[in-house]
Amino acid sequence: MQSQPPPPPAGRFAWASRNFRIQTAATVVSGLGNAGAPIATAFAILDGGGSTADIGYVTAARLLPTVLLLVIGGALADRLPRHHVMVGANLFSAVSQGALALLVLTGEPTLWQLMLFSAGAGAGYAFYSPASGGMILESVTPEHAARAFAVYRTGFNGAQIGGAALGGALTAAVGAGWVLALDAACFLAAAALRFLLEPQAPTAPAEGGGMLRELREGWHEFSSRRWLWVIVLQFSMLVACVGAVEAVYGPAVAKERLGGARDWGLAMAAYGVGLVATGVLMVRWQPRRILLVGNWGVFLFGVPALALAVSAPLPVLCAAMFLSGVGVTVFGVNWMIALQQEIPAEAFSRVAAYDELGSLSLAPLGAALAGPAADLLGLSGALWSCAVASLVLSVAVLLEPQVRRLSRRPAGPPAAGPPADALAKPAEEPAAAA
Repeated sequence: MQSQPPPPPAGRFAWASRNFRIQTAATVVSGLGNAGAPIATAFAILDGGGSTADIGYVTAARLLPTVLLLVIGGALADRLPRHHVMVGANLFSAVSQGALALLVLTGEPTLWQLMLFSAGAGAGYAFYSPASGGMILESVTPEHAARAFAVYRTGFNGAQIGGAALGGALTAAVGAGWVLALDAACFLAAAALRFLLEPQAPTAPAEGGGMLRELREGWHEFSSRRWLWVIVLQFSMLVACVGAVEAVYGPAVAKERLGGARDWGLAMAAYGVGLVATGVLMVRWQPRRILLVGNWGVFLFGVPALALAVSAPLPVLCAAMFLSGVGVTVFGVNWMIALQQEIPAEAFSRVAAYDELGSLSLAPLGAALAGPAADLLGLSGALWSCAVASLVLSVAVLLEPQVRRLSRRPAGPPAAGPPADALAKPAEEPAAAA
């Protein structure tokens, strides 16, 4: 079984353990670099004479290894000390981003080189992400989980503000290569911080079992909860649309109609402000219908695509990005609470990996097709398509009763099986462990 979190310190943040504080600080550090890296990569391609399609191909190359390796990363995170997995992943990402920065600084990298080293960053993320979620889960007690998730996301989202604004400004001022070098340095610093984490006992593998058996067990935990896979199915299409807007269409529109990297960095910073402002709210707001309220936030995901489609001026685009950030935090915090209360702790990283695998499954295809879609429909037509698709997906998921009814319950052990029986009860009754 998973070990309990170490006793937290006394004081105002008595609920926050040492591991929670270190992990949050490391996430802020790595987030500062990561927020600027996609902006730098996109404008390195455009400034080198590349096309919108080239941005899509490089984005797809980064996402594909993440999709292919996430499940393995989740299984390792449930078998090995999670801080070891995160440190190794951060070091690998630092090397990959450092090599990419060197290529950009010393010449004009070819498309295949950009794709290769972007793929390295995606592979590192596949091992980092499931371990990171599991580390946060085991660092706090269940009764403080909602506050912890909100504070953690607020720190991460605050880094997005500074990182996006700094990344856009530095890309315009000194070039994309230095922003990518900063990202590599942030990964190194995050790895050093995570090396200080106090190890938690890894889950002992079942006798006679192996990784395949553990993956099957994780799949059972995932597939036996209809609310879980329905929302992941929704996000598989939604992430493809939103990713195409943020990684491909947004930089292209900024270069054509706005002020280039600086203005797109400001728009991404406004997105970060929305994330942080709502994170502060979510520390105290504890809605009962966690998935229903979370999905109201999803309705805001398509607003930036709409603003870009109508060639909105920069202030309006920033407002749209702010609203999108609000929606992401409202959904993200409630989603983490749902996973924390319904998924057994010893299977959390595997379920988180299946969650992210499903959510990202169509993202490489969406990024690769973003350029051809813009050529076929025009930038505005492609953006309108993304905005409409986001709205339709937000409405469609509410047809599932479990999504509408899953309720926050008092802190206790996660459900050992699917909560279908509880969710089938009348809407007035909270969901209980099966």
